[in-house]
Amino acid sequence: MTRIPAGVDASDVDAVTDAVLTASRLLVAVSVRSIAAAGDAVTLPQFRLLVVLQTRGPLKHADLAEHLGVTPSTASRMVDRLVTVGFVDRRHSPVSRREIVLTLTREGAKIVRQVTARRRKEIAQIVARMPGEARTGLVDALTAFAEAGGEPPASAAWS
Repeated sequence: MTRIPAGVDASDVDAVTDAVLTASRLLVAVSVRSIAAAGDAVTLPQFRLLVVLQTRGPLKHADLAEHLGVTPSTASRMVDRLVTVGFVDRRHSPVSRREIVLTLTREGAKIVRQVTARRRKEIAQIVARMPGEARTGLVDALTAFAEAGGEPPASAAWS
């Protein structure tokens, strides 16, 4: 059961939670369409792995699994597939030869850019249909939401 901090009205938390759940359905649909446009290159979970590497840089298997919220063995199977298609590279750590570090390849970064560009275009079309007054505060609210969830800014995927 989720504990609501003192001083926060539970109905406000419920209303915001419902609104975020509804918006997340739309965002998942946009995400699925943008990935589908890339063909059979990656699945949604594999794309998430690529985005984590793009935004967080080289990672060890265990750290990647933690960021994805999966077991290390699940992350390893995902990485195996992405190494095979040339989107992820495995290398020995420059710090310790016993550690393997995962990095995004140029092709992996290209897929992230292409899918993100499609997603950005569709989201921009949706936002453009919103009344101007409804957009006010949305950037601050969504930024706070993403920060609370530990998600780096989308701009990190473009760099």
